[in-house]
Amino acid sequence: MKASYCQSCGMPMEEQQRAREMDGTVNEEFCLYCYENGEFKQPELTMEQMIEICVPYMKETGMPEQQARAILQEQLPTLSRWKAAGA
Repeated sequence: MKASYCQSCGMPMEEQQRAREMDGTVNEEFCLYCYENGEFKQPELTMEQMIEICVPYMKETGMPEQQARAILQEQLPTLSRWKAAGA
């Protein structure tokens, strides 16, 4: 089974971590931490701010901060939320 990643934060998602639309249907693109009831929880968030939010979680897994930042700076621009924003 192909891994699914949130198209906002890049987190690998399992079924229970998927966001919901306003009508309760599952959103296949975004996680419940980024998206809820058909909209982003933090609609004004920039990609740079998302990186600052994600780095501490990656560090919790033992990843060095510089490596986490490098990965996020490379991968986030490829995700649909940031492509659409022209980030």
